[in-house]
Amino acid sequence: MIKFHPTPDLIEQFVTGTLAPAESLMVSAHCDMCKYCQELVDEKTAEFAMDHLELENVVESYDPQFDLMLANITQQPVAEAPDVSLRKSSGMDAQSTSIELDGKTFELPKTLHRLIQKKGNWSSLVGKLWQAPVDMGYDGVANFIYMEKGGSVPEHTHRGSEMTLVINGEFSDGMNEYDSGDFIYLNGEHTHAPASEAAEGCLVFSIVDQPLHFTSGIARLLNPFSHLFFR
Repeated sequence: MIKFHPTPDLIEQFVTGTLAPAESLMVSAHCDMCKYCQELVDEKTAEFAMDHLELENVVESYDPQFDLMLANITQQPVAEAPDVSLRKSSGMDAQSTSIELDGKTFELPKTLHRLIQKKGNWSSLVGKLWQAPVDMGYDGVANFIYMEKGGSVPEHTHRGSEMTLVINGEFSDGMNEYDSGDFIYLNGEHTHAPASEAAEGCLVFSIVDQPLHFTSGIARLLNPFSHLFFR
């Protein structure tokens, strides 16, 4: 069950198009998984449109010929579905919707499908962690991160912000317990230590705008190299 959502302010900025690209990507991916937030976005979008449409100009520019053209278009027969066998034989396979790791397949929310081709190779990190970097083409460091059962990230805080979407599985971090679809937005006010004890582990998609700052025990020795930990 999804318990953690973008704030109303983030939803408002998403609808009005004022969010930064990385934030917009994460909110959109969450909405793919969260019916409640998708309905909220639809509602806010309708309100925004009503508030900003210049209805008087629409009336003044009314063209009967446009209505006639639209009527003709809507009466055209429905196009036949494309021949999938032809696409396969010509090498034009449909876009992939999932990623794989060690024999496991993870279905991604629709918004993240376009990032599959931009995903780098998986690499093994300490603590039963796996990481695959994603080249988004704009500010922010993005990674798919998989925690095996018993996997954990050393306790840390953030020099900037960290946005995380749980794609599959469960994890806890000393503050809360998270499930598939949960949206997590943290900053320097938060200190946590993500870990998963779920039998299937946990896959997340995470974007940070500054290196992590490790705060506990020997992990603090990693701080000079934290920019390499989630790169």
